[in-house]
Amino acid sequence: MTEAYIYDSVRSPRGKGRADGSLHEVTSVALGKQMLNAIRERSDLSGHVIEDVIWGNATQAMEQGGCLARTTVLASDLDEAIPGLSINRFCASGMEAVNLAANQIKGGAGQAYIAGGVECMSRVPMGSDGAAVAVDPTVAMERYFVPQGISADIIATEYGFSRDDVDAFAMESQKRAGAAWADNRFEKSIITIRDINGLPILSTDEYMRPGTDMQALGGLKPAFKDMGEVMPGFDKVAMLKYPHLAAINHVHHAGNSSGIVDGSAAILIGSKEFGEAHGLKPRARIRATAKIGTDPTIMLTGPVPATQKILKDAGMTIADIDLFEVNEAFSAVVLRFMQAFDVDHAKLNVNGGAIAMGHPLGASGAIIIGTLLDEMERTGKGTGLATLCVASGMGAATIIELV
Repeated sequence: MTEAYIYDSVRSPRGKGRADGSLHEVTSVALGKQMLNAIRERSDLSGHVIEDVIWGNATQAMEQGGCLARTTVLASDLDEAIPGLSINRFCASGMEAVNLAANQIKGGAGQAYIAGGVECMSRVPMGSDGAAVAVDPTVAMERYFVPQGISADIIATEYGFSRDDVDAFAMESQKRAGAAWADNRFEKSIITIRDINGLPILSTDEYMRPGTDMQALGGLKPAFKDMGEVMPGFDKVAMLKYPHLAAINHVHHAGNSSGIVDGSAAILIGSKEFGEAHGLKPRARIRATAKIGTDPTIMLTGPVPATQKILKDAGMTIADIDLFEVNEAFSAVVLRFMQAFDVDHAKLNVNGGAIAMGHPLGASGAIIIGTLLDEMERTGKGTGLATLCVASGMGAATIIELV
């Protein structure tokens, strides 16, 4: 089987996902275009050398609708003979794009792909495309659907994470992200975003609050308590599925949940022959990929079974992994992962995560793979695993090895 290698990885800084965010003026096409052009320029690619652009985004509506991947290719400097494929696995869309590209190469369907994703949450709000799993009663009622925030609080309740636990994790994420930026650990991958006139508008993640402390977090009201306990009363729905819970402990809020942001990322993946033909040196080998479905009510525990599956498929154990990136959708998601595998926090999200820097849904999977690769190269760690929880109960994972 042909091996699939990562040759380059880029990402945008993440802008606050609201009207006063620095990237609000930039469309999803314009943001993605800058990622594709950066890959093209950095690797000196010309002509029809890329088999396909596989592009993830979670809210495929309005200006993110249609086949956004193809539109972004046409807007970029890539050859118009290169097609585009838009995919949606919610929060894992960017990772699934990378995994799909890698597996296409391994299967002999082309020599090189660009994979990644985009989400402009300030312009196309989360949920604006509708979601049958939430609004179709024939599914929602039978599967005990609750919003993700309630699911995160179920995890905290079920696995014993207190308000102090989730706040302490969030504070550490902010601290690590601030230290990583101060140490220029992201400089290899960050692409400064420019406006239509070519002027720079954002070069650093702007969502961070590195001075966050426990006192500040402790003053925040639980974000999902009212929708759980009052109207529309989702706690009662959840407890039909989990009758052993006397009550749900609502511990998550804006400070210990992922930030709503705009962002994009792209990864160049190719065969050994592609690299040799273009004078490119591979940075990492994509050793294994995995995806799995999970309980749709608790919803966000997917990183655990996805990791179990990918390790089994790769013939590895958790001890074989040197570094971890687990998307920080909510604090309890990552705390559950560490609890399940007894993973030392010193090996996980060492440069902070989505709680500090934000979670641009369709791009996050590609972002954390790139962050993992950069940190592996910086520290000389040989093997890394990236994983995400996914809406409606799924998980995805990728294992990479330095070359």
